[in-house]
Amino acid sequence: MNDDFLELSGTTYERVRLRDAGIGWVDISGVRVHHGGLRDLRLRGVEIEDVEIDGELRNVVINGIDVAPLVEAEMARRDPDYARTRPTDAEGYRDAWDMLEQRWAETVARARRLDESRLHERVDDEWSFIETLRHLLYATDAWVNRVYLGDPDPWDPLDLPFDTLRDLQWDHEVDVRPSLDEVLALRADRQATVRRVLADLTDEDLAGTTTPVEGRGWPPADGYSVSEALWIILNEEYHHRRYAERDLARLT
Repeated sequence: MNDDFLELSGTTYERVRLRDAGIGWVDISGVRVHHGGLRDLRLRGVEIEDVEIDGELRNVVINGIDVAPLVEAEMARRDPDYARTRPTDAEGYRDAWDMLEQRWAETVARARRLDESRLHERVDDEWSFIETLRHLLYATDAWVNRVYLGDPDPWDPLDLPFDTLRDLQWDHEVDVRPSLDEVLALRADRQATVRRVLADLTDEDLAGTTTPVEGRGWPPADGYSVSEALWIILNEEYHHRRYAERDLARLT
C-alpha cells in the first residue's frame, strides 16, 4: 500500500461508533462486519466487487436504483413462502405461522442427524444452531409475551438476546450449553403461545396498538403496532431458519 496510508490492516474494532465520520481514500478489502448499523450512509466513487450483504435493506440506492424492492421480489421468486411472511390480514398471519412451524420441523429433523456437539459450533462466528433457537425463544418472549400479552418479565434463563442488549440489561448467563432437547421443550411452549395468539387474532386486532409495556427490557416501555409486533416474529423465524439451513449445510 502507498506509504501515505495509515496501516491498520488486521485490526479488530468492537463496539465502535463512527457516526458522521468522513472517510476517504480507504481500502476495506477483506473486511467482515457483524451486527452493524449502516444508516444514512453515502458511498461515492467506490469500487464494489465480491460483496456479500445479509440483512434488512431499506432505501438502498445503487447507481440511482433502489435495489431493496428488487431483492425482495427475487427472494419471493426463489421461495414463494417468503412472500407469505408479509401478510396483510389475520388469516395471512396464521397461514405464515403454520408454514414456518412446518419448515422449522424439517430443519430440526435435519439438525438431529448431526452429532449434538456440532449443534454448538459456530460457522463464521454466527450463532450456533442451538444459540439460534435460544434467540428465537428470546424474540418470542420480547414481542409476543412482553409486548402483545403484556408480561413485563417473560424471560427464561435460556433466552439469548441480541449482542448489544446483553451488557445493558440482561441478568442471565449467556455462555451456557443446554441440550437440544432442553431448548426444544421451551421452544414448543413458545410456539404454542404464538399459535394460540394467532388463532384468536382478528383483522381489527391487527389494526390496533398494544397496551404500553411495563418493566425493564426490550423493546422499551411503549405501545406498539400489533401488526408490526407480530410480523417481527414471522420475520425472525423465517430469516433465522434460513441462516440455520445455510450453516447446517456447512457443518454437514
